[in-house]
Amino acid sequence: MATPHISAKDGQFAKTVLMPGDPLRAQFIAENFLEGAQLVTSVRNVYGYTGMYKGKPVSVMASGMGMPSIGIYSYELYKFYDVETIIRIGSAGSYVPELRIYDVVLATGAYSESSYALTQSGEPVDSILYPDPEVNARIKATAKQLGIPLHEGIIHSSDVFYRQNKDYLDDVRDNKHCVAVEMESFSLFHNANVLGKKAACLLTISDSFVSPEITTHEERRKSFTNMMEIALEAAE
Repeated sequence: MATPHISAKDGQFAKTVLMPGDPLRAQFIAENFLEGAQLVTSVRNVYGYTGMYKGKPVSVMASGMGMPSIGIYSYELYKFYDVETIIRIGSAGSYVPELRIYDVVLATGAYSESSYALTQSGEPVDSILYPDPEVNARIKATAKQLGIPLHEGIIHSSDVFYRQNKDYLDDVRDNKHCVAVEMESFSLFHNANVLGKKAACLLTISDSFVSPEITTHEERRKSFTNMMEIALEAAE
């Protein structure tokens, strides 16, 4: 059934959906990795595709930026399209010198100050939510099999990209033990928890808070192939 934000018909999404933020990254994955990829939704130019990867059906759909955006799309995929697993494949900023650009990070938890979970279902603010352990274990095994180095750690899901006050950094890095920052995984993990579904988050470091390294938007779209390959191979 179509929703206000997704126009796909019943059965047009696979059980596993990979979710980059950028619609053009979803298009890149569909065109370069999936066989017989079909565009199943394009409402607001948020592209969703379904095709085959090494004989198994896989979907890829953009989430947009921020928790409200991925919150809408992931909820509708889980609730109305019977999707079982969503693996976010996004970019992140490094909080620690050990993580350099193009490194791949598997989120072991998502910390946030966001009120998303509180507003959605009364969960406490300033907390950590966790991915599905079985999906994370499969991703780790897949990365090892592919010979791709995989870092792990708690990530910071922020509601704000441009902050006026920088004092928060010491707290989230040193007290909350966050290794990198992005803007979506906390709400994805929450939706999976409340709906009895599965979620995970793979990130590629695109820039850094502790060094001048940075990638371009074109590199973020087309060069994060290690992360894409791990997620595709781990999809069921």
